Amino acid sequence: MEKQRIPIILKIKQMVTIIIAGLIVIWFLTPLVLITISAFALPEDYYQIEKVIPTHFTINQFKALFFELEAWKAILTSIKVAGLTMLLSFVIGLPAGYALSRYIFPGKNFLKLLCLATRMFPLMVLAIPLLIIFMKIGVSDTIWGVALAHTAMVLPMIILISSSILSSISVDYEEAAMIFGLSRIQAFFRITLQLALPGLAASAIFAFIISWNEVFVATILTLTNRTLPAHILSTAMASPDYYKFTAGFIMAIPAMVFIFFVRKHLVTMWGISLK
Repeated sequence: MEKQRIPIILKIKQMVTIIIAGLIVIWFLTPLVLITISAFALPEDYYQIEKVIPTHFTINQFKALFFELEAWKAILTSIKVAGLTMLLSFVIGLPAGYALSRYIFPGKNFLKLLCLATRMFPLMVLAIPLLIIFMKIGVSDTIWGVALAHTAMVLPMIILISSSILSSISVDYEEAAMIFGLSRIQAFFRITLQLALPGLAASAIFAFIISWNEVFVATILTLTNRTLPAHILSTAMASPDYYKFTAGFIMAIPAMVFIFFVRKHLVTMWGISLK
């Protein structure tokens, strides 16, 4: 009897796990589905109360958003800012992560804690001082200014993630390469970096998504060179509701596409970072 109860208990646990996982998936996918339907819905269908789900669709909202509200300029600005954010965060963060993973020095743990502590302060507290500093150095309302601000936001996570990824790669590979005549820098680029590349690529996409979706700092620091979220906040939010859903759909697409293509490496990245 006890042997028969064990498979029953396992089946119950499996069913509970499936139900919980299904509820989580529904919880996250429902807003995306509603945004997608509302983004393509005809305005007449959207405003009919008796229609819960629109049945007639159009792409006129996208044309109006791209050309009348000039969202295409904001999309190009967002791509430039996110690209610069990735570049700057890795130029600074990768050497720092390597130092944390390979060297032992006083204050190492405190430095890691300090990296996390930079995320303690609300953006509303930091935005105004940043604006004053950027105005004094002449980078306010520029792509570089927004990229620098986004880099400051992303950098702590890049340092800690790259440190965890590099820590998972044995130092013996580098030592063996140096025995055969490579310098430490050559050993890093030819051996360690090649092994860490999938996880680092996933963390780069992570940095891109954070920069792409950030709205508050970009709104405060810019007036003309606004990223897509800041542009949407200042223009589309004053438009009819279906424009808001269209803008939300456009913002969500790049993040979903990137995550789909790097999902395996993204899971690996977090798995390594939690070891």
